[in-house]
Amino acid sequence: MTWFWFSIIALLCWSGSDFFSKLGCRDARDKYSQFKMVMAVGTVMGLHALYEIFVGGVAISWQVIWTYLPVSLLYIASMTLGYVGLRYIELSISSPICNASGALVAIIAIVTGTAEIMEVPQYIAIFLACAGVIGLGFVEANEDEELRAARQAASNYKYAKSWLALAMPIAYCLLDAAGTFADDLVLQTLNEDSANVAYELTFLAAGVICFIYTCIIKKQKLVPKMEAPKYIGAAFETAGQLAYIYALASGESALAAPIISSYCMASVLWSRLFLKEKLSWKHYACIFVTFAGILIMGIYDM
Repeated sequence: MTWFWFSIIALLCWSGSDFFSKLGCRDARDKYSQFKMVMAVGTVMGLHALYEIFVGGVAISWQVIWTYLPVSLLYIASMTLGYVGLRYIELSISSPICNASGALVAIIAIVTGTAEIMEVPQYIAIFLACAGVIGLGFVEANEDEELRAARQAASNYKYAKSWLALAMPIAYCLLDAAGTFADDLVLQTLNEDSANVAYELTFLAAGVICFIYTCIIKKQKLVPKMEAPKYIGAAFETAGQLAYIYALASGESALAAPIISSYCMASVLWSRLFLKEKLSWKHYACIFVTFAGILIMGIYDM
């Protein structure tokens, strides 16, 4: 299978993970949905980690797990907050904000002096991604309530204006950017496969902790019909990660990266088609600007 098909699979899987995670976490009445989602992802990633260890022969040790732990915790915390946000805001808005974390990584690298020399289009991409997210937040925060109600009339769910709705995907963006920046530093001393298994085992441990808290301490019941989308989303998340690795390992990362980085636009499409989310033209304009920045960064992500 070529890099192109692995890139398409990664795009479809990660946008599918967005979609099914939204289905699993959108009920505002279930305040434990984010913990149940972590349980699902932890279960699937844990199974994959065991496969990599016992079948794939990936070496793992407590030293690797502890070394990679800060990075794992940043990623897991960002995803958990992202799951919280799915209860309060449209996926069409949250996904582009979350995926702008690459621009923040570049800014952190520039400020800390660890960035390589970049070309002018890369600086433009950083500006576009940041400007799009800021614009999206401004539009969302200042939208007239009557206009909001009118555009949400055909939607499956209604969302009220809330600072929490924007805070969660922005928090995801910040933590994911910090995790990615730390990832680049830590992977200078660790094997990539071992680090990925360490991350998956840490996610498994997080899932066990969430199970103890949610199901044993808080005595919440797991309803198969409600939990199924979470596990489908978790499977898509893990499959997308594998396809991403194979796509970039093909040696055509300059071509694969922009395709994969556009998965947030597929998430917006699924939201419009299946969740009936309808945004204003101002929302879509900001999303397009953000996407343009992400796409340019993907093109230069060699």
